[in-house]
Amino acid sequence: MQQDPNDELLKLTFYATPAHSCSYLSDEQATTVFLDPEKRISQKLYTRLSETGFRRSGNHIYRPHCETCQACVPVRVPVNQFNANRSQRRCLKKAQRFHYQFEPATYSQEHYQLYEAYISERHGDGDMYPPSEQQYKDFLLSPWAHTQFMSFYDGTELIACAVVDLLDNGFSAVYTYYDPKYSNYSLGKFAILSLIEEAQLRQLKYVYLGYLVKDCQKMKYKSEYRPLDCHIGNRWVRLN
Repeated sequence: MQQDPNDELLKLTFYATPAHSCSYLSDEQATTVFLDPEKRISQKLYTRLSETGFRRSGNHIYRPHCETCQACVPVRVPVNQFNANRSQRRCLKKAQRFHYQFEPATYSQEHYQLYEAYISERHGDGDMYPPSEQQYKDFLLSPWAHTQFMSFYDGTELIACAVVDLLDNGFSAVYTYYDPKYSNYSLGKFAILSLIEEAQLRQLKYVYLGYLVKDCQKMKYKSEYRPLDCHIGNRWVRLN
């Protein structure tokens, strides 16, 4: 008999990091909990962990667990209720010349060079700079996750990539990077909107966007997708 993933959660082992500088709020200390790296992770278990606010980075499943701060709020878009606002509709119209396709999540020089250009241009002041091939692999790829590259093209030129994990009930948007030369097309926003449309086509329920941090400018954009489910107090709360 197959084990119920809800029961399995009670038997999981987690490890907490020492307090460290927060990546989102400069005046805060952060603590992160990680799932035991030896644990074998099925798609059902990964889905259940995503439903309780966990995320994937490389092979690791993690969640913020800070004693004095609750700023990181897990969020997801219920795709069947999603309503694009005026700015999002303009983005879709402006970027309609581009097309995307799903590709295997494997290392390639073409994708890495795009990632390298994006990190160097947009996140040169962050902890992901300078990028390297090993960092790219360790951050985005995983042998157990059902990961794909949602690759966006202008003709035959790769201009953006959304790294997405397939869950039982939706997509988890792991990370998006794009060609800085196309910044005026809001490709990050276009990638999320395209992923929402793809989830609708596949009859999936949600697109998980990670953590909303309202006082972090780089993370506030997630609040623009409405309605939005926020995981607060061990339950999902709908914001319309």
